[in-house]
Amino acid sequence: MSVQLLRRKFTVEQYHKMAESGILAKDDRVELIRGEIIEMSPIGTKHAACVNRLVNLLIQRLGKRIILAPQNPVILNNNSEPQPDVTLLQPREDFYENAHPQPTDIFLLIEVADTTVKYDLEVKIPLYAEEKITEVWLVDINEQSVEVFREPTTEGYRNVSKLKRGNSLSIQAFSDVMITVDEILG
Repeated sequence: MSVQLLRRKFTVEQYHKMAESGILAKDDRVELIRGEIIEMSPIGTKHAACVNRLVNLLIQRLGKRIILAPQNPVILNNNSEPQPDVTLLQPREDFYENAHPQPTDIFLLIEVADTTVKYDLEVKIPLYAEEKITEVWLVDINEQSVEVFREPTTEGYRNVSKLKRGNSLSIQAFSDVMITVDEILG
């Protein structure tokens, strides 16, 4: 006889109330994915350096055309609030002070992975596709590659390409800006 365990799913509102009440501490590295509170992996030096490189590069290339949000939350739906490594947002006067960004505010999400590649590919990127995030990049530090996901559908991304060192890419929303994989990976 198998036993079905019940899981308690949380909404974004409940998740925020847990933080406000101290159930979740300010320094807890967690995110809400499909109603579950997921502990995030520690950030290693290669991961941190790649995020820093991306932040520097994207600010230099795009300036005031975007708001760059490194490792900040985005609300995808009522039960998912991930914290992508880098998010390029539409500019807003309030810099999203009054509400976290939502899918329609996002030009590009970037996940940098060394230990979480499988999780990002199997859980987070399909979630981004379901929520119609137009473009996602997965920077795989171990493979030394950038995987680009475009054209979201409910089943995943229709257009996927994997780029290695020596290749260039542009952001779909800013096709005039070229970036090399080497610039991203250092």
